[in-house]
Amino acid sequence: MIFFDTTKTGDARHRSGLTRVSARLRAGLGSAATGGAWHAITPQHDDWFLTTELFSEEERPGFTAFLAARRCRLAAVFHDAIPLKHPHITWPQSVARHPGYMKLLARFDRVWAVSQASREELLGFWRWQGVEQVPPVDVLPLGADFDGTPRGASRLVPAIPWLLCVGIIEPRKNQALLLDVCAQLWAEGLAFELHLVGRVNPHFGRPIAAQIKQLRRTHRDTLHFHEAADDATLAHLYAMARATVFPTIAEGCGLPLLESLWRGVPCVCSDLPVLRENADSGGCLPVPPNDSAAWKDALRRIVTDDALANRLTREATARPLPTWQAAANTLAAALR
Repeated sequence: MIFFDTTKTGDARHRSGLTRVSARLRAGLGSAATGGAWHAITPQHDDWFLTTELFSEEERPGFTAFLAARRCRLAAVFHDAIPLKHPHITWPQSVARHPGYMKLLARFDRVWAVSQASREELLGFWRWQGVEQVPPVDVLPLGADFDGTPRGASRLVPAIPWLLCVGIIEPRKNQALLLDVCAQLWAEGLAFELHLVGRVNPHFGRPIAAQIKQLRRTHRDTLHFHEAADDATLAHLYAMARATVFPTIAEGCGLPLLESLWRGVPCVCSDLPVLRENADSGGCLPVPPNDSAAWKDALRRIVTDDALANRLTREATARPLPTWQAAANTLAAALR
């Protein structure tokens, strides 16, 4: 039996990458797994405890002892080391939790990282900490089929140039740079719409939300903010988008890129190694992160160059993409 940890994600109020991973893997495992809080399980020695969550002893009193007791076999999905690399723009609770969380992962029997870049971060952290006994760490490709919608065989590039940016409003996602670049292009007379989708990070997102509000005073017809878009609204925005834009400065995997490609929508993305793991197979236009001039040129091209937009769209619809069921099958086959 696989005991699937839903201690926090089972009651999560916000749709985030972490809750998406938990929900889709749990659904993909089906009857092979049973979900619940870690402290409520009564496993046998040959059972598996599988967690995709973040944790610490402070948040889960007794969890370290649970791991040490080894009442069953232990497996985990590791996402990223962003709180260690960017503490100044990460939730304080996450920054405080993360070193202990990454140390505890060394006590597991199997670990899957959501990208090769994340795998290297975890292994590098263990080496830095002098941890000698570590479990095998493999890469688990996450699914692109975020809403269960089947892929279309083809897609026409919309005549009206809409750009779509999906993600929590915060410095890491870098919407501030995107807004600055779009304001410059609008000032030059370039006609296009930008649609932002995502809740505002209460710790760090307010300055960007204020920037959105200020810019909408002069660009109400071209800048749109959907803070609480439902599934139907998001589906409509994807259908109308010429491209998605993803100017992020740090990711564990980059689900918005994959999810855009599943819809057949090209993605203009930051040229980060973790994103290149998926971007290099087609449908994407990588741009140096935080390079305003390069982003301005890339957005002008995707808005005005129909041949480029059509080529990237064809690549997005034709290329193979990972699915959540395939990810769940990988875990099920390994946790026997």
